[in-house]
Amino acid sequence: MSVKIRTVREILTIEKKAIEENLTPAFSAAVEKAVNLLFKKRNGKIAVMGLGKSGLVAKKIAATLSSTGNPAFFIHPGEAAHGDIGMLNKGDSILAFSFSGEIMELASLLPFIKKLKVPIISITSRRDSALGKISDCLVPISASKQACPFNHAPTSSTTVMMVTGDAIAIMLMQKKKLRASDLALLHPGGILGKKLSMQVKDIMRKGPENPVLKKGRSVKEALFEMTRSRLGAVSIIDKNKKLIGFFTDGDLRRLIQETPRALDEKIENVMTKKPFTVLDITPAWKVAEIMNKLNFDNIPVVDKCGKLAGIIDERDLLREGLSG
Repeated sequence: MSVKIRTVREILTIEKKAIEENLTPAFSAAVEKAVNLLFKKRNGKIAVMGLGKSGLVAKKIAATLSSTGNPAFFIHPGEAAHGDIGMLNKGDSILAFSFSGEIMELASLLPFIKKLKVPIISITSRRDSALGKISDCLVPISASKQACPFNHAPTSSTTVMMVTGDAIAIMLMQKKKLRASDLALLHPGGILGKKLSMQVKDIMRKGPENPVLKKGRSVKEALFEMTRSRLGAVSIIDKNKKLIGFFTDGDLRRLIQETPRALDEKIENVMTKKPFTVLDITPAWKVAEIMNKLNFDNIPVVDKCGKLAGIIDERDLLREGLSG
């Protein structure tokens, strides 16, 4: 018997429908109950369990929980019966994933789990399963159709488990009122850490790398400064180092077309007064968004007193993986 070949769109549609069929009041209430139960045990750790494909989902959710301020670790149910369950302590919780709910290994550990008063939260499709019967909180899930053309290989079901775990992790993070600064401490490396913790002052150009011209100088001198720095822009400051203007190579091109002896003009007569600026403590990711939106190549950076602190260039953000 021939099997119809499913397209990418058909496969994704099947999995999308599987997610949507779980958007019921009962499901939402169960997820909220699970989050509240985990929140009560927020000073403990979360042991996440699963077998096979469900085990791979459990590993991912354990990582997501930990990275969102909820210490978690994966335990293989089979290994748990041979000593790994010793990682559990009073105050911890168990989050178990199994579409069928038949994790017999977990049921065999029930006396030890009950002695520690560790609650079991299950993500499963069957209340009458081995896992369902021992759960303190059951989040019922369904996937009436797998994306597999034989309706066999775990696809839609694992997708539903994954998004359910994500929902629990994010709702728990919100309930714990985790701030962006807290999240940054949990992601010291990589783009996410940079996006959350890096400020403009950490990557802006300053000192000799910052093209600056004092009030009273000429456009010709501004051209020399822009050429030296290779940034195509120069900040103009007064005697107190306060930023009073900005001049770019685009301004220069327009000036030469419109003004005789343009290079002899005083810079304060042709500069952009009250230019767009960013504070040195502005998150770098936010400046990247501003540059992309306004199509700026660079922006002068000031401190809280309005004094010039540096300049941020699009290439600085690209180098840090924050733009592009």
